[in-house]
Amino acid sequence: MHFAINWDYRCPFARNMHEHLITAMQDGADYQVDFVPFSLSQVHIEDGEPDVWSDPDRYNELLAVMTGMTVQRYFPENFPGVHLALFAARHDRALDLSDWSALASILESHEVAPEEVAKLIESEHILEDFRRQHLASVEEHHVFGVPTFIVSGQAAFVRVMHRPNGDAKVARATIDRVLDTMTNYPEFNEFKYTSIPR
Repeated sequence: MHFAINWDYRCPFARNMHEHLITAMQDGADYQVDFVPFSLSQVHIEDGEPDVWSDPDRYNELLAVMTGMTVQRYFPENFPGVHLALFAARHDRALDLSDWSALASILESHEVAPEEVAKLIESEHILEDFRRQHLASVEEHHVFGVPTFIVSGQAAFVRVMHRPNGDAKVARATIDRVLDTMTNYPEFNEFKYTSIPR
């Protein structure tokens, strides 16, 4: 099945869903996925403030996602590992993903040359592509956060509380449940627990 999913490395719920997705795909799940970048910084811009794409003081806030985009496009075989490592760096290790040295270390540990990624970010206009894809998500699908699935032109923000912890069966079941609901129950508009059992 072909679908798209948005991400920003700062969201723990995006981390959960992308772990399910990558785990399922590495187990052979037949998903054709467009990974679409999204900026949580941009959606929190106040009226009258410059957008994050044109504010040089906020450029580093966009570095992690631009790094993921660049690896996805130019080093696709390394993307799953780098993608999950960037989420883990933020949510397990509390690393500052606006710090290039942290990103470079992650790239090196996944056999991707940081200097090559840095050059590609600049020479291939990754910032402008990030802006274009983010704005298309907002304008075409009213995306407001991550993770958002886009299936057959319909978008849904989906938050799951659990991680697959390496269990491909759990991962596949989670993604398949989301896709089944979006495909077969389009009238299901909102379903949210009022409290979370602890």
